[in-house]
Amino acid sequence: MKAAVYYETGGPEVLRYEDVPDPTVAESEILISVEAVSIEGGDTLNRLGGEMSRVPHVVGYQCAGTVIDVGDQVTAFAVGDRAVTVGADGSHAELRAVPEQFAWSIPQGLSTEEAACVPVPFGTADDCLFEFGHLTSGETVLIHAGAGGVGIAAIQIAKRAGARVLATASSDAKLERLKELGLDEGINYVTHDFVAESRRLTDGKGLDLIIDSVGGVTLQGSINALAYRGRCVTVGDAGRTRAQLLDISGLRGNNQTLSGYFMGAELFLSPRPHELVARYLESIANGEYRVIIDKTFPLSDATGAHAYIESRQSFGRVLLIP
Repeated sequence: MKAAVYYETGGPEVLRYEDVPDPTVAESEILISVEAVSIEGGDTLNRLGGEMSRVPHVVGYQCAGTVIDVGDQVTAFAVGDRAVTVGADGSHAELRAVPEQFAWSIPQGLSTEEAACVPVPFGTADDCLFEFGHLTSGETVLIHAGAGGVGIAAIQIAKRAGARVLATASSDAKLERLKELGLDEGINYVTHDFVAESRRLTDGKGLDLIIDSVGGVTLQGSINALAYRGRCVTVGDAGRTRAQLLDISGLRGNNQTLSGYFMGAELFLSPRPHELVARYLESIANGEYRVIIDKTFPLSDATGAHAYIESRQSFGRVLLIP
């Protein structure tokens, strides 16, 4: 099969389009012919400096397509079914094998391309807002990187839950588009200090919940922007800066909480997130939430796709099409 691979970590230019061996199917796995790859933020970070399980390495969390083979112990899928899958790597390829517990059936009414964008962003957004963030109606939440996959999902979900929704983005144009999805107030982090703006927009109180997918120095600002009993969930390092030493001295006195989240761990340890993602696939198919696809690239131009994401031009998901 063809795949986008690299032999060493680095910028988008390390990606190569090459032939690699086809994956084999274990007893509890399904094999799909990949039709759409949603490039996740973690994919670009892993390519930049993450672990390589093998060389050449096929990066990628999430993709969707048609089942072409199943293991003897598989019960939920048959050849010909459409499925969306997640995994530690391997999405940037023409074929992918995953355990069936890391795959979901694609409901009627939902395109394969849209389904490819759902599990990680919507599962992460819901867990950060409710399971770990304990968001309730009437609270104010700030969602960093609002124009990204998790951000677009979280804005819609939080608004439906009755929250006041704030978000950061790199341009006023992106923030204006996010209002169609439920954004109440936007903060352009290029032109404004988001901590000061958050305080101003909440009359000095601060934020009840912050979903921080940026990390680095931004995470310290998020902690500083919390209200009394505020919660911050750190879920990524999209800012591509190394983790900072954090001043958490104010947390205890203000009864505030800082917690981390990684969806992969939840999927390994609990059936709950699998059921959660299945519900979102149905809800999106029914028109309750929207998936935004910004641009598609051929798999052969994974370099261009990764470079486009890192240019911060994208609004929503960027797909690779084998």
